Amino acid sequence: MKKLLLLALAALLALPSIAAEQLPPRKKTLETLIKVNDHYLKKHPDPLLGIPYYSRKKVYEANIWTRAVYFEGLMALHSIYPDNRYYDYAYKWGDGFKWGIRRDDTTTRNADNYCCGQTYVDLYRLTPEPQMLTKTKACMNMLINTPQVDDWTWIDAIQMGMPLLAKMSALTGDQRYNEKAWEMYEWSRNTLAGGLYNEKEGLWWRDKDFVPPYKEPNGKNCYWSRGNGWVVAALVKVLQELPENAPHRDVYIKDLKAMCEAAAKCQRSDGFWNVSLHDESNFGGKETTGTALFVYGMAWGINNGILDREKYLPVVTKAWNAIVNEAIHPDGYIGYVQGTGKEPKDGQPVAYDSKPDFDDYGTGCVLLAGTEVYKL
Repeated sequence: MKKLLLLALAALLALPSIAAEQLPPRKKTLETLIKVNDHYLKKHPDPLLGIPYYSRKKVYEANIWTRAVYFEGLMALHSIYPDNRYYDYAYKWGDGFKWGIRRDDTTTRNADNYCCGQTYVDLYRLTPEPQMLTKTKACMNMLINTPQVDDWTWIDAIQMGMPLLAKMSALTGDQRYNEKAWEMYEWSRNTLAGGLYNEKEGLWWRDKDFVPPYKEPNGKNCYWSRGNGWVVAALVKVLQELPENAPHRDVYIKDLKAMCEAAAKCQRSDGFWNVSLHDESNFGGKETTGTALFVYGMAWGINNGILDREKYLPVVTKAWNAIVNEAIHPDGYIGYVQGTGKEPKDGQPVAYDSKPDFDDYGTGCVLLAGTEVYKL
């Protein structure tokens, strides 16, 4: 009996060590986001300077998609902490490019090139000046006035392009933008290569090169972490803009729920996700951008009553704590960021101190995630 009592006492004393993991205090989360962003601003004091692509020894325009994703994160941070520096930095960026999209080409159908328009809309909502949206609106009007729906041939494009159409619809009241967004999404989802979305597994193949019979080394389907994260982010951003009774809203919610459930099942024990969601042997290891995008989607889903808090809060907590404690350096630099590409082998190695070919979209992803965690 004495032995049993001692064992019971030992078990009680051990309870604190196995208590549920907790999110950092809200103040600490905000401090982390400010630190990460301050590091970025210090490194890039002029938002108009070209972006060096280290592996190709080339410089790209500073309004390509990588920089646009950073500004998506910056505007999210501004929404919870409206430091004038953030607005001024973003406004200088848009104004410096005369509110144009990449190469000032309003005829482009490449979503990467008009991704920057998302931030232009966000800035316009704060200080509506007509010239801010002239070129973006011209490009989006071209999309809704032409019959093509087959532009988004890779799933990253869904995040780069779809939210802009939804924002334009919300801004103008013209539902043609929302309908075009659905038609293009539906084509990528159900038609391209038989459909890039696998409803049975709740995940997306990155493009037509990865649909079956393509397999990972372990024989399973290839689902790229960040690619699926882009789709999650797109669904969140579109749902933020859609009216409650909008057509297709139910499909977007269904897809977001299915993707979050699928992602939760393959979360690593340390809180991160592998670059290859179903094959940890194919360049397995921690990766921050895909992890951050899943955190963004799940935290938003909890905050908006779409995802069950009890089920998903532990997933979000473990992932966010992993990013904060293991990926973010003391000075705000972000480690474990996979460089650009489309599959697990690209942008390797991914390590705590590795340097991706672009250093901006990783910051954007973390800022998006952190702002939703802050609201939790």
